[in-house]
Order: sequence, then C-alpha cells, then structure tokens
Amino acid sequence: MTIYPHGTTISHNQNKMNKPGVGVGERMPKIDAVDKLLGRVRYTDDIKLKNMVYGKIVRSPHAHALIKHIDINSVRNMRGVLDVIVGADIPRKYGVIPWTKDEYPLALDKARYVGDAVAAIIANNPYDAHCAALALNVDYQILPAILTVHEAKNKPEHKVNEHAKVGNITKEVNLSFGEVDDLWAQSDAQLTENFFFHNTTHAPIEPHAAIADFSPSGLLTVYSSTQVPHYLHRSLAEVLDIPSCHIRVIQPPVGGAFGGKSEPFDLEFVTALASKRLKRPVKILYTREEVFLAHRGRHPMNMTMSMGAKKDGTILAVRNIIDIDGGAYASFGMITAFYAGQLLVGPVGMKSYHFHATRYYTNKPACGPKRGHGSVQPRFAFEIMCDMMAEKLKLDPILFRKINAVKEHSTTINGQKIGSLSIHEVLDAVAKESRFYERRGKMGANRGLGVASSMYISGTNYAIYPNDMPQSSVSVRLDRSGRLQIFSGVSDIGQGITTLLAQIAKEELSISPSNVSVVTGDTDLCPVDLGAYSSRITVMAGLAAQEALRKTRMALAEVAADIINNDEHLHKLAQREITPLEINFEQYRLVVAHNPEIALDVTKVVEAAESKLGALIFTGNYRTIPRGGDYRGGSIGASPSYSCTAHVADVSVDTQSGVIKINKIYVAHDCGRAINPDLVEGQIEGSTYMGAAEVALERFIIDEEPGPRAGMLMGPSLLDYRIPTTLDTPDITALIVEKNDQNGPYGAKEAGEGPLHSAIPAIANAIYDAVGIRLFSLPFSPEKILAALSLKERVQQRL
Repeated sequence: MTIYPHGTTISHNQNKMNKPGVGVGERMPKIDAVDKLLGRVRYTDDIKLKNMVYGKIVRSPHAHALIKHIDINSVRNMRGVLDVIVGADIPRKYGVIPWTKDEYPLALDKARYVGDAVAAIIANNPYDAHCAALALNVDYQILPAILTVHEAKNKPEHKVNEHAKVGNITKEVNLSFGEVDDLWAQSDAQLTENFFFHNTTHAPIEPHAAIADFSPSGLLTVYSSTQVPHYLHRSLAEVLDIPSCHIRVIQPPVGGAFGGKSEPFDLEFVTALASKRLKRPVKILYTREEVFLAHRGRHPMNMTMSMGAKKDGTILAVRNIIDIDGGAYASFGMITAFYAGQLLVGPVGMKSYHFHATRYYTNKPACGPKRGHGSVQPRFAFEIMCDMMAEKLKLDPILFRKINAVKEHSTTINGQKIGSLSIHEVLDAVAKESRFYERRGKMGANRGLGVASSMYISGTNYAIYPNDMPQSSVSVRLDRSGRLQIFSGVSDIGQGITTLLAQIAKEELSISPSNVSVVTGDTDLCPVDLGAYSSRITVMAGLAAQEALRKTRMALAEVAADIINNDEHLHKLAQREITPLEINFEQYRLVVAHNPEIALDVTKVVEAAESKLGALIFTGNYRTIPRGGDYRGGSIGASPSYSCTAHVADVSVDTQSGVIKINKIYVAHDCGRAINPDLVEGQIEGSTYMGAAEVALERFIIDEEPGPRAGMLMGPSLLDYRIPTTLDTPDITALIVEKNDQNGPYGAKEAGEGPLHSAIPAIANAIYDAVGIRLFSLPFSPEKILAALSLKERVQQRL
C-alpha cells in the first residue's frame, strides 16, 4: 500500500520474468506534450484537403414542430451553393445503443428541440454556406412543446419522440435488492429528502468537426473529433448503407471531449453523403453555439432518497426514486437510467436497496454521458444523506462511512463483484492531509470542512452492442532497426493513453519511449478498441498491450538464448545452456541474468528473430468474462474493477452576498496502481475541478416558459456558460492511494472519472459545517444560499 501526495516520487520494485525495465510507476511527461505546447498538433479543423468544400447545418428555431416543406429551390442559385441535403436523403435512424435508435441525421418529419438539424447546405466556402443556411425556407407547423419532466409525465398525448412505447418514457428501471420494507421498519432512524441535480455540459476547447473524402475507388474516409471511432465507423456503414470495409475513420488529436463526443452526430453523416454526391472533400465545423446544442451533457435529475439505519450506524435500507430529464433523443439514456441506481451500492453499502429510475423525453437538447455518467447525480444525494444520518445518530461522518464500507473481494447487494477497494485508506488520507478532526467545526465563522466518498467503474464489462470479440486489441511491430511500433484503436482525448502505452513498452522491453511510435485512432491501421468512455482504456487497452509486449519479449528472449547457446564464445562464457527465462532486458539490451557480461544488442537479436520468424508482429487482446447480477439489467454497471475516492472540501460562505468560496479541496483516489503518477494526478485534479465547477458556476439553461422563446438555450457561449478560470479554481491536493487490483495491468484501475463524484457533496457538506444550512438543489447560487440562511434564521427565531 502506498499513499503519496502530488509531487512525490515513489519507486517500485517488481520481481518478474526477464527483469523488465522500470516504466510503470515512473513520472513521465506526455509524449505529445511538446508538440501541443508548440502548436504543432493538427486537429480536425486544421486539416485542409485539395478541392475541399464546406457545409453548414440548418437548425430548427422551434422546440417542437412538424416539417411541412423545405424549399430547396430557395437557395439553389445562391452564390457558392453546391448541394442541399434534407432528411429524406438520409432516411435511416441511428443511435449508439442498438435498442434505442431514435434519431435521424437530419430530422425527417419533425424537429424535436431548438437546434435540431433539419437540412444542410454545402458550398464553396463557409461564408456562402452560412448565408444560404440563413436563407433556406423551411415551413414548420408548431406543436406543443414538452419542456419539463412534469409535462412529460402529465401530457403523454404530446409525444416528443415516437420511439417511446409509453407516453414520453425513454426507459424505466425498477429494481429491488434485499428486504427493503422489512429493514426500513426495523430502522432506528429514518430520513427522506428531495434532491435536484441540474443540467450541465462538457465545454471542451475543441468544437466538433468532421471532414469526409469519398475517393474515386469508393473508399469513404472520415476525419472526426470523435472519441469513439469504432462506433462511428459502424454507424456510418449502417446509416449510409456502405460496406464497412469501404469506410475508414481517422481520429486526429482531440481537444477535449469528457463524454460529449462519444456517439455519432449529424455532421459526420452529412459530410459523408455530401462528399459521395459531390466527389469532393467536405468539412463541417460546429460553431460554439452548435456545440452547446449538440449537448449530450449531464442529465438533470429529481431524486427522492430515503435512508434507514440502526443506532450503531449500519444502513439497513435505501430507497431512491429518480426522474430523469433526457431531452429529445435517447443517446445513452437507457444506460443512464440503470447507472443512476446500479452504481450507488459502494463504497458505502447498505443491507437492502430499491431504486426506480425513469428517463423522460423532453423537447430539449439530448442529454448523454458527461464525465462520471449517470452516477454523479445520485452520489450527490446519497453522500449528503450519509452526513445527515451520521449527525442524527451522533456519529462522526467518516466513521459512519467506514461502518458501512463495502469489503474488498466481495459482492455488492446488486451482484457487482468488487476486487480491491481502499475506502478506509482514501478516507484516512484526506482526513490526515486536511487535519479534518483538528479543524472541523473550529475554523471560525462561516468556514467549514465537508467529507464525501464515491466509487466508479473501470470500464463497462460488455460492449455497447452484443458480441464475443475483444473489447480492445493491440498489435506491436519490431522494425529491424530496433524501433517499436504500437498500433491501437484507443482514443487519446487528452488523458494520455498514448503515453501509457509507451510506458508499458518501457516496462516490458526496457525500451526508451523515444524509440517507440504509438499509432492510434485509425480504423485502417489499428485493431479495434471501442473508444474513450466509461474509464475503460487503462484496464482494457493496458492489458491488451501488456499481452502483446510479453509475446514480443518472449520471442526475443528465445532467439537471444539460441544465439548464446550456438555461439562458441558466448556459450563458453555462460558455462551452460541458457533458457529464455534467464534473459533480462536492460536498456534495450538482452543480458544473461547470472552473467551480465553476456549482453546482446537488441538490433542483432531483432535481425536474427526476423530471419527466423519473419516480420515481428505480435498481438494482444482484452476479453471480458461474465460479470454482474443474475437479473435483467444486472450486467449494466458490471466492471472488471472499481476505483474509490474521498474528498474533503474547505469552504467559506459570505453570508451577506450568498457567495461561496472553495478554499481548498483534498482528494484521495484509489487507482489500483499508478502507471504514471503525473497522469493520474492530472486526472484527479481535472475531475475535482469539473465537480467543483458544477456546484456554483455551471448551468445549462433552457427557457421552459410558454412563449416565443420556449425551448431556447440561454447563453450558448463560453462567455455566458460560466466555467472556472484560474482565478476561480480552488487549490487541489491530489493523493494517490495504491492497492493493486488483480484485474488491471500491473494492478491499475481507472482515474479519469471517479475523482469527480464526491467533490460535489463534499462541498455541500462543508457549507453545512460552515453556516448550518443543507442545500439539496444544484447549483448553489447566491440566491439559494441567502434563502436558506433566511429560512434558518426564521426557524431559530420561532424556537
């Protein structure tokens, strides 16, 4: 077990076959850091192809409207216009989840939210495309708009999306585990509270962009800022009726995604069809407003949560009734409805559990997977309830969580198999670093500390579409020069997966990362990886790379042993036959373990290996094994391993203005093994930053009032959508807690999403410690703070 804060280097020693080089556990900068710093990286919009033309999506100004007629002729003769594409040109539905395909690339019969794509203009340049898009005459018949969950429930006759089988329900999940009613009745203390988590979006630096180039030979190449090239490849084939083998998807470097680019979008289908029709490359780049309208951000959730516990603190029963506002299309919403309940059962567990989650369609931009998909919202409610119950039972909040901690190597109440889980250690780490017990309640007026914990998956156990193929494959190729090439379909969206693969190569072959080329994001060159979502890559691609590199290592060791045994001089020095297991890799040389003066240069061994074996290409794969509960939906939330996190927030409240200040956040994260501590700390800090931003600043606002602005997105810009600047970002102390998990490479687990969840309730609990008010509805605006303080004062006066 190792616990260390940001900036501390920890060395690890491993005794493994062939004495690999120390790459795992080493602090190493990202291999693309200098290129990004110098502006040498070419993102999708930086790509310029010969004879390229440009597209612009025409979007609905109405939240809900029939498309009666699109007058293509109204723009045909405008300057620069080359083509006009409408829904009837691409009449196949798509959706990233096979069972919820409910979206057309361009709306076919009706628009379902303000900003829904209804047509596309292709022109010689972006300006001409923009002008023609403004001029296109679309005849709409306005329909009643459903803009709230309340309306979605109570006006089922006004259907947002015809995919809904009942009313406006996308997905309903109702699951119970254990004797909830009996244990509730046996509880010594009971609490019920209503919570609301608001709508937020990803706000990546890079907008969505796509370029399609349909070659004369019939090969479609699509460059896209996607984070799921494999799923985009599948959707393009299905929607455009093009054989998969005739499609190539290239993912250039991505300037941020956070879940917002984890499914196909209208621009990729439109550019592909337009390029096929015009026989020219076609580019579409979203404006910042269009990025907001594409959305797929955090689902707003209304949650009614109940908790019953014994006097000793044991949680006997938890109930959670969740209404989810999903927007106009399903996106990942079926999974969201499950995640909202399934992922709440740890690291603080319970004896019985019931959740009823319903995702509704509304006439707003579709929600989807934002960092921590589906489980951030209920975690906010649950961790506040934990503090409330601890206070009611007169227990310390950290002790309360430890009493109910899910044990390592156990099965949760809903059937999820837990491996390593360092909940005690992460709580102890933040308590010690923050001096929680010395300072809490003693920090002076209007300043307090709050604690919270959370758990998250290291990848979904199953692919989005049913199949028995590997979720991730990696191939490696050794050139006769000694240079190593790694080919993987992984999506590096800033988290540093290409660096991680290079580090694994250093660990297994003692090769310097400068001698490694990592090729990713090209469906023609790379074996399949399913993409950057659900924190899956470190575990799945990491294990696949480890397998491929160990095959490489063994092949070279066998050849090296043969060279030594068949060389008279070397054999004499060795004094006996050498086995492959006695060959060590040191600084990319092959050395005999018991006699280090016998060392072979790697290029000599590679040449001999290629002479014997042919091209030196080795593959590795990650395949899942069955996991999850034995019931319908039991596989959703199943993961190879689960990380856990604890936060302590130090918060001040200005009782005159209602403004909160987050002074500092301490966060400890159990990532299994930190393959690269710098990258892990970066993910911990980035996740915590995003969580803190959602507390008081970020808010995705749709006008829900009847009238001409109904359904309109308010402030769709980075000027109006407030995210923290460097001046707003609190000081963050990141603590890595290491305890190896048997299901990850070198014991590693996820670090990209888990550290977000408990930041939000930790801040809420700190506000209570500071000024004695409980806030149950996000965001925590100054108005809400002042209203809660006023209510507290009136209650105290009555007492």
